[in-house]
Amino acid sequence: MQHMRPAFLLAALAVLAACQPTVRVEAPQEPITINLNVRIDAEVKVKLEEQAEKDIANAPDIF
Repeated sequence: MQHMRPAFLLAALAVLAACQPTVRVEAPQEPITINLNVRIDAEVKVKLEEQAEKDIANAPDIF
């Protein structure tokens, strides 16, 4: 009975080793793209409004 234990253990280890999932780390085929569609028009509008207010204050007869 004792001489069957090593054979059983080896068979059990072989079965367990065959069932382990394989993990692969691979680079993607296509380059990674990060879309940065950031709207900056709000800042531009504020700066233009501030400049317009200064221009109107300096020359009120412009319009």
